[in-house]
Amino acid sequence: MFEEMSEQTVALATTIIQGFVKRHCHEDAIYLFSKMLASKIRPNEFTFGTVLNSSTALGNVVVGKQLHACAMKIGLSCHIFVGSALLALYFKLRRFEDALQVFHEMPERNVVSWNVMVGGCSQTGHSEEAVNFFIGMLREGFIPNESTFPCVICAAANIASLGIGKSFHACAIKFLGKVDQFVGNSLISFYAKCGSMEDSLLMFDKLFKRDIVSWNAMICGYAQNGTGVEAISLFKRMGSEGYKPNYVTLLGLLWACNHASLVDEGYSYFNRAWLDSPSLLKSEHYACMVNLLARSGRFAEAEDFLQSVPLDPGLEFWKALLARCQIHSNLKLGELAARKILALDPDDVSSYVMLSDAHSAAGKWSDVATVRTEMKEKGMKRIPGSSWIEVRGEVHPFLTGDQNHNKQDEIYFILKFFFEHLRENEDSDLLNIYWYFSS
Repeated sequence: MFEEMSEQTVALATTIIQGFVKRHCHEDAIYLFSKMLASKIRPNEFTFGTVLNSSTALGNVVVGKQLHACAMKIGLSCHIFVGSALLALYFKLRRFEDALQVFHEMPERNVVSWNVMVGGCSQTGHSEEAVNFFIGMLREGFIPNESTFPCVICAAANIASLGIGKSFHACAIKFLGKVDQFVGNSLISFYAKCGSMEDSLLMFDKLFKRDIVSWNAMICGYAQNGTGVEAISLFKRMGSEGYKPNYVTLLGLLWACNHASLVDEGYSYFNRAWLDSPSLLKSEHYACMVNLLARSGRFAEAEDFLQSVPLDPGLEFWKALLARCQIHSNLKLGELAARKILALDPDDVSSYVMLSDAHSAAGKWSDVATVRTEMKEKGMKRIPGSSWIEVRGEVHPFLTGDQNHNKQDEIYFILKFFFEHLRENEDSDLLNIYWYFSS
């Protein structure tokens, strides 16, 4: 169509490319861009910004790099509009270093480019960097907006820093005047992930307008914190206020029943959905039911239920199931889970470790030796467990067997005190947990 037009201009080509992008015809947008170059039509910053969106949507790193090189050649790569589009591209492709380089090379930035950095870091697991970029944004005098806060609050949730997140909450009130639905939903999830369900509920009740995301955030928050009864109660309240559940709601409910060992309630909600709204059910819901049964030690039912899962529930499910089998010494189902994991990810170290531990608990030492030999041949090493806790505004990370913490003497003294207390009270279950995590 473009080739047939008598007057071929950059404005016309850019408009057509924008039309392709809006209709999600991204390959057509990139093809037309190449035709522009072949026709000696010099693209402008809006052309690049638009066609880069197509490359981002396609997740094509080769095309993205070529567009970046082309923008550099023409002298537009440092333009704020093009730079922001490049940031979005590299974050989508999970190329953090490339995004960082683009950002530092931008001669000028605006709120959009800062938001892309904060959001990109948060979404790609660089949560501490997201927090630091937000602080840098403030220091350079940029005013965060409604798009900034959900991203940086999510980053604070990822590092479970209650103090930092509360300061962001105060910051949102300062700059926005009031917390809108999107920021509010982020805060509900944040407080839940930090274990502060009282603050989550307070934020939820203060929201002027709620949507299904708000309700789901609360239900999933209760589930995360092991308060299944409260999750069920809120679900009933949600129904009484006229909200219809979606698949996330159901998953949150089943998750809540999982953490609270409410097997019958979980069955009830699953069966009701299967009868009334079967379209809600995904493989994750079936997996959650299997996990619920396995968590309760009802492995025969779990195996039967496993046969009805319509699709492979994925790697994380099989890992969770293997962990349950290890706790309950169900070697048969554990081996099935381990085989599934290793088929999906042959280099998963944790699965080898859990399978070895399961064989060890069953006294199958030859199988233990086989698993460990295979690990050695593949050059695998046990990855130490990690955790962190926030004390007086400071986040303290820990590794299994950590000997480098400046408070290690006090930590191990308290741990020993707890162990002695458990031994005196002959709490075998807690002792087993202690030995499991301290070994």
